[in-house]
Amino acid sequence: MSASPAQGLDTRRVAKSQRRLGAAVVELAVLLPLLVLIFILTIDFARVYYCSLSLMNCARAGALYACDPTTAAESPFASAQAAALADATNLNPQPTVTSVSGVDAQGRAYVTVTASYVFQTITGFPGLPAQVPLQRSVTMFQAAGTPSSN
Repeated sequence: MSASPAQGLDTRRVAKSQRRLGAAVVELAVLLPLLVLIFILTIDFARVYYCSLSLMNCARAGALYACDPTTAAESPFASAQAAALADATNLNPQPTVTSVSGVDAQGRAYVTVTASYVFQTITGFPGLPAQVPLQRSVTMFQAAGTPSSN
């Protein structure tokens, strides 16, 4: 029996679709490492952003504690550092918290609390940093004392 012209067209279509499938597999194999790298970099960026927000909240909590002596007397925390670290329970190891107080040019007392953390990335790609130092500072003026009613 001889093959009909329609069967020859079907054979060519199948061969052509198999070649397209092979080309798609090769393209995926070439692009997959790049796509995985972009995915991991996106995860690292999101983690750095999250740690940055945690550090900002940490510094803010410490500054709030240090700027209000009335609240500090009623607080369960012993120091501004303890108050700040209470907002950083999700970071391991815990960040370094420092506070500085002083008086500005107008004679107003202020407190600056700084939270520092070294973030470890999960990306081991050459040329990308393995550590990202993060630091956030919050400065607040100290609250005025309340007059006593004596």
